[in-house]
Amino acid sequence: MEEVRIDKYLWAIRVFKTRSEATDACNGGKIRVNGADTKPSKCVRRGDVITARKGAVQYTYKVLELIDKRQGAKLVPNYAENQTPQNELDKLRAPVETFFLKRDRGAGRPTKKDRRQMESLWGGLNFDVPDDEDYFSAK
Repeated sequence: MEEVRIDKYLWAIRVFKTRSEATDACNGGKIRVNGADTKPSKCVRRGDVITARKGAVQYTYKVLELIDKRQGAKLVPNYAENQTPQNELDKLRAPVETFFLKRDRGAGRPTKKDRRQMESLWGGLNFDVPDDEDYFSAK
């Protein structure tokens, strides 16, 4: 075997759970082979470097051996070398700060006091508070 489709290879080395997810990632511009954007039908060869963006992390793999059948997790290092830098892997452990402001449905527009409380919450999180009053109104 001299070459394998990129979507099939990414599925076989367990980068994606399904082949259709791998195809969608290729079509979405999240997969690069040797620095160039790729289509799902692009074939990879030994020695190629694959970059795959999943969420905030950009994984890098080097093709060691070609495979078109899905492998067990323990066998994956025989076919692909994970070259992802440590700073990219640290993004997985970064704390996720989420802030959700919820108002009861039918509560109407916030009062001046409510608005000041919301602005103080937003300001404490170092977010820019929009000047548009419709932003805070109930939808």
